[in-house]
Amino acid sequence: MPLRERVEALLARQPTTFAAADRALFDEFRAALGRGEIRAAEPGGGTWRVNAWVKSTILLGFRLGALVEMSEGRTLRFFDKDTWPVKALTLADGVRVVPGGSAIRDGAYVSPGVVCVPPMYVNVGAYVDEGTMIDSHALVGSCAQIGKRVHLSAAAQIGGVLEPAGALPVIVEDDVLVGGGCGVYEGAIVRRGAVLAAGTILTGSTPVYDLVRDAVYRRSGSAPLEIPADAVVVPGSRPASGARAEALGVSLYAPVIVKYRDARTSAATALEEALR
Repeated sequence: MPLRERVEALLARQPTTFAAADRALFDEFRAALGRGEIRAAEPGGGTWRVNAWVKSTILLGFRLGALVEMSEGRTLRFFDKDTWPVKALTLADGVRVVPGGSAIRDGAYVSPGVVCVPPMYVNVGAYVDEGTMIDSHALVGSCAQIGKRVHLSAAAQIGGVLEPAGALPVIVEDDVLVGGGCGVYEGAIVRRGAVLAAGTILTGSTPVYDLVRDAVYRRSGSAPLEIPADAVVVPGSRPASGARAEALGVSLYAPVIVKYRDARTSAATALEEALR
């Protein structure tokens, strides 16, 4: 029986206690997740599909696990569920992990050719594709999907969306540059080739103003916030509504698309290739 069918049968039982066979099945699931054979979300036909059964099983792993000590040495003490240990990479995996205190949780897929600059963290269920650089103090949250040749600059935060199981996680497609101190949260999608200038914050409740196409992008119902392909987004502001806000000169934060990527923009980001 395929892995998905066996896992869904376990989920349908909603067990409160777990047998050794349940743990063995979960270990098989975690290994497949870590190899990138199954994903929390996957692309197809220009859209993204959530695999709710994968996210539900990730959550099941926290219930199934026992709290154990995962300390290294006598000074750094760690205690976590034994179902989600640190990913055990080897040289054969082809992932460049620079010394200095980074961690990748098991159940995350990190492709050969990814560069990890310390300290950075990749959480369970995340998928990081080839040629991506995760810079210092950057976070890839649970189930986030990161494309090829992405640069997550220093202190970039890619939020995790693990619950509810059917919710789309944060998606950053191929060739995106995420500037320093950026934050992408609440299932936002950043389409291929976009550039987020340093300090840009994207959330489901924050509208994005496109000055080039005279449009406003926001989350609508179940549809997530989407940044168009090749858009260059910078932090901006807009006047707050109301007489009092006008009298005080109060403005609200607003991401602004000021241009779309061209040869000049691409040249400015070409240095990223040398760092890989």
